[in-house]
Amino acid sequence: MNQKQVVASLLEKANKYREFARWVSDRETVHQILALAGELKQRALAVAKPDEDKIRKRAREIWEENSRPVGRDAEFWFQAEREFREAEELAITICDNKKS
Repeated sequence: MNQKQVVASLLEKANKYREFARWVSDRETVHQILALAGELKQRALAVAKPDEDKIRKRAREIWEENSRPVGRDAEFWFQAEREFREAEELAITICDNKKS
């Protein structure tokens, strides 16, 4: 599962919890559900933040998924970077849209 899929999954869960909160009448429970949804959004943002170690780990995963070919290091590195960039853009866009 690439980073964009992980972020999308976390954000989807957060949105489901927000929807569930609309059906609950107990204020404390609603507050806890909305807090959980907020935590999931923050986790999605954190997962999407690229750093060298995360990119290296994902590039290795891609390399292994492709049967460990020789000489394609840069290709897999750039693919990992792109996945993180797309995941970060998705998380930021969705979180910004929910604030509006």
